[in-house]
Amino acid sequence: MTGKEIREKFLKFFEERGHRILPSASLIPTNDPSILWTAAGMVPFKPYFTGTAKPEMLRVTTCQKCLRTPDIEEVGRTARHHTFFEMLGNFSFGDYFKEKAIPWAWEFTTRVLGLPAEKLWISIYLDDDEAFDIWHREVGVPAERIVRMGKDTNFWEIGVGPCGPCSEIYIDLGEERGCGSPECRVGCDCDRYLEIWNLVFIQFFRDEAGNYTPLASKGIDTGMGLERVASVLQGVNSNFDTDLFREIMDYTAGLVNREYGAEKKTDMALKVIADHCRAVTFAIADGALPSNEGRGYVLRRLIRRALRFGRLLGLNEPFLYRVSGAVIRQMADVYPELPANKDHVLRVIRSEEERFGETLAQGTEILNRLVQEARNAGRTVIDGREAFRLYDTYGFPLELTREMAAEEGLTVDEDGFAAAMEEQRERARSARQETEYLSEAGAFYKSLREQLGETRFVGYDVLETGARVLALIKDGRPVKQAVAGEEVEFILDVTPCYAASGGQVADHAGVEAPALEVRVTDVFRPVEGLFVHRGKVENGILKENDSVRVKVDVARRRDTARNHSATHLLHKSLKEVLGGHVHQAGSLVEPDRLRFDFTHYAPVSPEEMRRVEEMVNGAILDSLPVETEITTLEEARARGAAALFDEKYGENVRLVKMGDFSLELCGGTHVRNTAEVGLFKLISESSVGAGLRRVEAVTGPGALRYVSAREEQLAHIAELVKASPAEVVARVEALVREHRELEREAEGLRARLARFEVQSLLEKVRELDGAKFLAARTTAPDMDSLRAMVDLLRDRLGSAVILLASPAGERVNLVAAVTGDLVLRGLHAGKLVKEIAPIVGGGGGGRPDMASAGGKDPSRLQEALDRAYTVAMGQLKG
Repeated sequence: MTGKEIREKFLKFFEERGHRILPSASLIPTNDPSILWTAAGMVPFKPYFTGTAKPEMLRVTTCQKCLRTPDIEEVGRTARHHTFFEMLGNFSFGDYFKEKAIPWAWEFTTRVLGLPAEKLWISIYLDDDEAFDIWHREVGVPAERIVRMGKDTNFWEIGVGPCGPCSEIYIDLGEERGCGSPECRVGCDCDRYLEIWNLVFIQFFRDEAGNYTPLASKGIDTGMGLERVASVLQGVNSNFDTDLFREIMDYTAGLVNREYGAEKKTDMALKVIADHCRAVTFAIADGALPSNEGRGYVLRRLIRRALRFGRLLGLNEPFLYRVSGAVIRQMADVYPELPANKDHVLRVIRSEEERFGETLAQGTEILNRLVQEARNAGRTVIDGREAFRLYDTYGFPLELTREMAAEEGLTVDEDGFAAAMEEQRERARSARQETEYLSEAGAFYKSLREQLGETRFVGYDVLETGARVLALIKDGRPVKQAVAGEEVEFILDVTPCYAASGGQVADHAGVEAPALEVRVTDVFRPVEGLFVHRGKVENGILKENDSVRVKVDVARRRDTARNHSATHLLHKSLKEVLGGHVHQAGSLVEPDRLRFDFTHYAPVSPEEMRRVEEMVNGAILDSLPVETEITTLEEARARGAAALFDEKYGENVRLVKMGDFSLELCGGTHVRNTAEVGLFKLISESSVGAGLRRVEAVTGPGALRYVSAREEQLAHIAELVKASPAEVVARVEALVREHRELEREAEGLRARLARFEVQSLLEKVRELDGAKFLAARTTAPDMDSLRAMVDLLRDRLGSAVILLASPAGERVNLVAAVTGDLVLRGLHAGKLVKEIAPIVGGGGGGRPDMASAGGKDPSRLQEALDRAYTVAMGQLKG
């Protein structure tokens, strides 16, 4: 079976058994800062297993794209290590349990995939007799092929939250794939027994104290690696030999006229390129971008590792974006986000490839310095940690470092390199956050929701309502009351307050009752359906069960709504002006401004900014009605609604429509008519990463304040240049021309003065063992002028050492130069200024032929100049 056939058969099998087929979630986890990537099929469903959200269907099946990075360096070396892979899974959220999950797994494996039952082995948790009985008595697996294993391998738990035992299906690939040990069995590290499917039975809740409580609603979470199963069914020894990889590797091999399978070194390079290109292609399509931190750093590292292996094949020009095109062609019918974002993906990868070329040049310069330092110190070995820094910081391959060092007669301390590599891996392992089902705080709020019920949000329709105080929380613990002056969290049965989400900040509000005033400054939803208000008691005592009146800050809500509606108009306008590749990559909606991040590859020109601003204001002037409706996600997408790549949407979604101009999925608050947005002004545009731009804007009262401030500035400038506001531009242009002319005249005068001063300085030249020596004070106003004067003197003097100094306010500038013949005799400009500068309270250094320094004590300048001759004589060799 092909990989595509396996994928389709799996999803169809479980659809026939009442499961809803859901598309793969994004590789960027939704609302989960604890992890960088979606690394398992269960990640999108964590809220359902923890109970922080309610599933709209109890049975689900997916083929989830996953990305894991703990063992990047192993990719290409082994048969099964990958960064990107696809995980097939079926899930039950409180519906069926072991009694169905186990027989279905056996049926799919043996009947649909056709794997021989006699070669399948089962592992279960040590004391999971329930699983043993189902596997043995109901399914018919012989008892001797059911292996009980310990907690470290067959019990799934991470911190506080739901957990449970696991059961795995292994296939025996034959003695020839084994290690030859008589103890070889399921669980051995060799390749004989291959795990193909893991069934997790979520049946307990682990608390902070380590106690396990049976769950009333049990769950099933399974994962089958598509690449592994494909390797078994296609009868190959490596995942890379399956059709999931061969098409990509053969394409890359064709770029260099090589053949996969002919040479081990070539094969490894092709494997790394195929795996890493799959990972970065999917990640960029899901909205990630290369950068120097977080998931962006992971992408940059993967791209550069692939490029390094490409260079081993002779691919020195950008090529990875072409391989990415092959990935998209192969996977387009399964993952529509790939062709939809093709231009964006290829452009980002190519841009990163070109950036790497510049980085490689930097690395070469640093390596040349390391070679020179080793020679100067009489060493024949490049320090391993320095070689690793080149690799890790600049993406410089060890192979290239080794090759270039060998050309200079040097070697590389590869043991030191390996030690530094292992230290970095250990740091990564220590820093890597595991996927937690539920934090301690999350468990606390979940228990509150179960106890109190969900908060009813009425803030779309009303901004004031009566409510009852259900609970108060202080320092993470329930309290009965809060007195004046205390800050406290509290939960109401009903609220008009919008909780921060989707980039929109929370409402502020007042909570009142007789003799009670509370000022709410934040509202958040720690678990689905529960609104937590945070505020300060300003007067009286807030108590549990109080009846109160909640009043949203109307002006703040109105201004925030203006800015939120404006982001929708802005998003659409950017797409129209810049192109369909523009996608929202984040936003911040506050009462006084809005910030909008989006994918684009170049600065937005002033003309493009003007067109975007005109388009938004045109939509505002058209007074478009703003309407909302609840519909299905499928229907919203069919109508072309824009959705954020990093948002998770349920079966039913809220659609915000602004005339025929904009259609987006959104849970935020909005104006009723675009005319209410008022004036829209773009105030800035900048880069926030490779292929990522940011604009900021103001609307309504904020835009009026902005325009008013600019008018005041214009009036002030007009006053300064003695012109009316209408004549300011012409007057400033005339002043600029006049200033440039004066600058040219001044520059000419400075040059003439410098020549005169050089002439006088020549009279101070001394002999230095057959060469010329000059150390003198000058009137040069800055370091550039000082260097220019040194150059003039060097041209006049021939073989010479020169040290010029000039006071600059409270500081001293020093520049030294040594001609090439004297460098060969031991004189070194950098060492000269390094020894002289401390006399004037400073420091500096530089190359043997040119160096500079600064100081803070002009009073000792002559002493420093007098010392220079002695230092130069000491450096001179014969």
